[in-house]
Amino acid sequence: MTHSTRRRTGAALAAGLLLSVAAALPASAADAGGPAPGAPTTFADLAARVAPSVVNISATQTLPGDAGAAGNFDDMLKQFFKDHGGGSPPPSFSRKSTSLGSGFIIDEKGIVVTNNHVIAKANDIEVIFADGHKLKATLVGTDPKVDVAVLKIVPDRPLKAVHFGDSDKLRVGDWVMAVGNPFGLGGTVTAGIVSARNRNIDDGPYDDFIQTDAPINKGNSGGPLFDTDGNVIGVN
Repeated sequence: MTHSTRRRTGAALAAGLLLSVAAALPASAADAGGPAPGAPTTFADLAARVAPSVVNISATQTLPGDAGAAGNFDDMLKQFFKDHGGGSPPPSFSRKSTSLGSGFIIDEKGIVVTNNHVIAKANDIEVIFADGHKLKATLVGTDPKVDVAVLKIVPDRPLKAVHFGDSDKLRVGDWVMAVGNPFGLGGTVTAGIVSARNRNIDDGPYDDFIQTDAPINKGNSGGPLFDTDGNVIGVN
């Protein structure tokens, strides 16, 4: 056997070994360009199906004249009129603070869930749909310890409610999709996997968080986290 023949034989053995290893692997692993087992090829259909149930929450709080900088300005005006006489001081200066978050419809009769911190101390709450339609909301109940609030709107058209899944069945590595409606600009969708379950971050007495690598963008607080069947399994 010549030297060149030995080289060709070695190359053939190596090629045969590689083929054997590839044949022993699952098809998806052998095809590096394909998706991992169970990975969705797109979230488009799921997003389109659940988007009508996700809303924007606009909560406005009126701050009195003695609050912060507004109070200082109010005091200066009063002192000016006192020192220079003439006329009455203007009414107390007040300002409004607006917080924006997301929420989702859980009942076609007009029940909406969001985060407590989105509507905390609000004097006025509006639910804004993806098409810009607005409805006034009233606060039904809230639980700051789990950061959840329940709102009520009076529907003037049919509403689509979400369906709930079982978060206890989630496994680390499962795909999830987060949907929000930040700033009233329309829906936003992000996707990722469950990174961990039962996370305790010392945020309260009932810490039991689902950790996900799906980005939760600013304004998405209070929006739903869906499984791949379109069921809500968490609140962002």
